[in-house]
Amino acid sequence: MRHVICGKCVKCGAEYEAVPTLTTCACGGVLDIQYDYARIRERVSPASLAACRDYSMWRYKAFLPVEDPPAPTPLRVGWSPLYRADRLAGELGLRRLYIKDDGQNPTASLKDRASALAVVKAREAGAKAIACSSTGNAASSLAGSAAAAGLRAYIFVPSRAPRGKIAQLRIFGAEVVSVEGSYEETFALSRDAIAHWGWYNRNAAVNPYLSEGKKTVALELMEQLNWQTPDYVALSVGDGCTIAGVWKGFRDLYAAGFISCLPRLISVQAEGCCPLNRALQTGEAWSPMPENTLADSIAVGVPRNPDKAMAAVRESRGLAVNVADEEILEAMRLLGRTQGVFGEPAGAAGTAGVQKALKLGLLDPEATVVSIVTGNGLKDAANGIRAAGEPMTCPPNMDALLSLFSGSFS
Repeated sequence: MRHVICGKCVKCGAEYEAVPTLTTCACGGVLDIQYDYARIRERVSPASLAACRDYSMWRYKAFLPVEDPPAPTPLRVGWSPLYRADRLAGELGLRRLYIKDDGQNPTASLKDRASALAVVKAREAGAKAIACSSTGNAASSLAGSAAAAGLRAYIFVPSRAPRGKIAQLRIFGAEVVSVEGSYEETFALSRDAIAHWGWYNRNAAVNPYLSEGKKTVALELMEQLNWQTPDYVALSVGDGCTIAGVWKGFRDLYAAGFISCLPRLISVQAEGCCPLNRALQTGEAWSPMPENTLADSIAVGVPRNPDKAMAAVRESRGLAVNVADEEILEAMRLLGRTQGVFGEPAGAAGTAGVQKALKLGLLDPEATVVSIVTGNGLKDAANGIRAAGEPMTCPPNMDALLSLFSGSFS
């Protein structure tokens, strides 16, 4: 990996060799992977990418900390569609809006990008088993990628994780531990188990390579926009790892000369669980919060990557927007009705944040915005029904149907 320089601590600046088992700094800080951008420019360019026929995240291998050639997992991860959402933009009163539907990845979430890279690094490390804690999506993505790669997966989830995500885990053959406690307690148990059995650690707040996988969504949407930077990029925030990875992707492209300016980020959290946004809004240190939201994927009261996440929002001169659960449900309906995109609650939260920012006057209606839908709604069908409502019921005869419709259809 001659294009990779080192892993550098975001707190104390200490540098570490970028070995496959790299974790956190001795000071407790999270590491950031550093690159030689001159070498990257020797390997790849916008023109070479335009000619590339590998429509997956591995088209960006020159920007990733993997051996050359990499050994990607069999699943096709990445190159999810970017839709120009004119109808939704019109309803919101926004000049231009794009929806990046990352729920179309193999296990239906953006987390597939991180898990694919984790599995590659686990293989490089010679590991036979890999483990993580998760509110659901990271778990199912790891289970799927590990199954495809022939690795054993050990998953720790809080007991409130939606049944659809648990079903994915079990179908993929993972060993699943449902922890009767909070996400913080779930994380702690996974940490102790990983240390005890020596499994490869896929926890994104510990393993710095995970953000590198997540950043490919930023590389991808910029290529899909022909390298024209939008004004804002909105996404939901839980642990903080995803928004940190997205910002890293934009910074890498800027440093390599692929884009001429950087977007501003919109960090969206649920009102019932917004420790990072609360800190960004008040200027105070973050403190734990209850996990009080239906958006389970961002119900993280003790975020594990606060430094990188808050630095990303601040460096981008971004916005921190909190949304109520009802606003998330409304965004789910809007995405479905205007764009045919079914996002789970956390996946639709970014769009809810765009709508809220416009209402609060924080966002210029003339701006160009990309909203990343991070997960598919079929992962949480119960909240999909809660958002959309139950279907009509009717006996099997035409008179009953006519009565039900009250003559409104012809």
